[in-house]
Amino acid sequence: MADNISKQRTIREAVSLEGVGLHTGKEVKLTFKPAPENTGYVFRRIDLEGNPEVEADVTYVVNTQRGTNLDKNGVTIQTSEHVLAACVGLEIDNLYIELNASEPPIMDGSSKFFVEALEKAGTVEQEADREEYVVSEVICYRDDNGSEIIAMPADEYQVTTMVDFGTKVLGTQNASIEHLSEFKTEIADSRTFSFLHEIETLLEHGLIKGGDLNNAIVYVDKEISEETLKKLRVAFNREEIAVKPNGILDNLNLHYPNEAARHKLLDVLGDLALIGTRIKGKIIATKPGHHVNTEFAKKLSKIIKAEKRNNVPKIDLSQPPLMDVNDIMDTLPHRSPFLLVDKIYELTDSHVIGMKNVTMNEPFFVGHFPGKPVMPGVLQVEAMAQTGGILALKSVPDPENYLTFFMKIDNVRFKRQVVPGDTLIFKLELLAPIRRGICQMQGYAYVNGQLATEAVLMAQIVKSK
Repeated sequence: MADNISKQRTIREAVSLEGVGLHTGKEVKLTFKPAPENTGYVFRRIDLEGNPEVEADVTYVVNTQRGTNLDKNGVTIQTSEHVLAACVGLEIDNLYIELNASEPPIMDGSSKFFVEALEKAGTVEQEADREEYVVSEVICYRDDNGSEIIAMPADEYQVTTMVDFGTKVLGTQNASIEHLSEFKTEIADSRTFSFLHEIETLLEHGLIKGGDLNNAIVYVDKEISEETLKKLRVAFNREEIAVKPNGILDNLNLHYPNEAARHKLLDVLGDLALIGTRIKGKIIATKPGHHVNTEFAKKLSKIIKAEKRNNVPKIDLSQPPLMDVNDIMDTLPHRSPFLLVDKIYELTDSHVIGMKNVTMNEPFFVGHFPGKPVMPGVLQVEAMAQTGGILALKSVPDPENYLTFFMKIDNVRFKRQVVPGDTLIFKLELLAPIRRGICQMQGYAYVNGQLATEAVLMAQIVKSK
C-alpha cells in the first residue's frame, strides 16, 4: 500500500433523485449523504426495519447475471454499478447511499444523473489522507469464456475496455480513459445496452419491468418478427417500434459510436469500486462483464488485504534510492563482506525502508548449505538491524561519530527461505521515541511481496569518538 498525499473527500450536503428500478419496475428514491472519513461507500435500506447497511464490498456479491447485486444478512442491493461508477469517477471517497427499495433508479441507463446530483451536493475535503493500492506487477484474471482483466503498473488509475460480441450490428469496440477527470465528459452518459434476444428472454422471466427505450440501447441482432414487435410494443407501452438503419431499436440516437464499450468501462469502474481501495494502475479489460469484473475484484481484494496484513512496503526499485551503498558507508561502520544493506529508499523520523540484492556471490553461501544455498536467518536479522541502524543514527547530528549495538532481539520469526536471486526489502518502524540513546524497532523483511522475517530489535546508540 502507498499513502496518497491527497485528502479523502465526501459531499457537502445531502442530495436526492428519484426514478424506477430497471428490473423491479418500482419507484425508488436515492439519497446521497456525507459520510465520515474511512467509511467508503455504504448502501442503507431505509425501507427496512433498523435501516440496515450494506457496504460496497466485493465479499457481498451474490449475483451478476444482469448487474452486480449485493446481499448482506438477507438485505439486498441490486445493480449497484452505475451509482458506484459515479462515486469513483468524481473521486469521492466516503458516502452513504440511502434507498427506499432494493435497486437504485435506472435513470437513463448511465451514471449521468448520479454525477449531476453529486456535483450539485458539492464536495468537501476531509482530514484523513487517501490510501491507494499501487499496482507493482501484472495481475491477471481469465474466465472460461475468453474474458480477461489485467492490472499493470501506471502513474494513475487508467482503464481500457475492449468488447467483441461477435455480431455484425455491434462488432468490436474499444474505450479508454487516461485520467479519472475524463469520466464526467467521456464516460458518465454512456447508457446500458442489450441485444434483442436478451430482451425477449428478460421479458419472459418478468425482468426489466422498469425498462423503456429511453434507458437502454437495444441492438437488434436477429430478424425481428411481427409477433416480437407486438410484444415489445406492449412491454414498452409504445404504439410503434421500428429498427433504425444502424441496427438499434426505435429512434434512440447513440451518444458515441463506441457507446457500448464506454458503458462497459463505466461498469468496470463501478464493479472495481467494490475492492474498497483506490487503485493506482492501468486496468485492461477484454470482453468484460459483471462476473469477470467482480471475480477480478475478489482476487485483487485478497492481494491487497494480504499486503495490508503483512505491511508490505511499495517501492519502485527502478528509481534512484535516497541513499546508495556509498552513502550508507558514510553512516554505518560496516564494510564488505559484512555490509548487508545496499540501498535506502525511505527515511523519516519514525521508519526506514532499505533493500539488499541477494546474489550467489555472497561469501556465506560458500559454507552454508552449498548444495542448497539459503541465506542464514541470523544474517537476515543482521541486515534488518543494519537498516534500522540508519534510522537510529538519523536522531544524532553527526552519525559518523556514533555506533549502534544490539541490546535485545525478541519475537523473531522466519517465514520463508531467502535464496540467491531474491531481493530483500526491509522496513523498520520505531515502537517508541528514542530516549537516552535506546532505540526499539519493529522490523520486517520481505521477498516477492511476502514476509520472510520479522523481529523486535532494541539497540543502543553509543558515541565512538
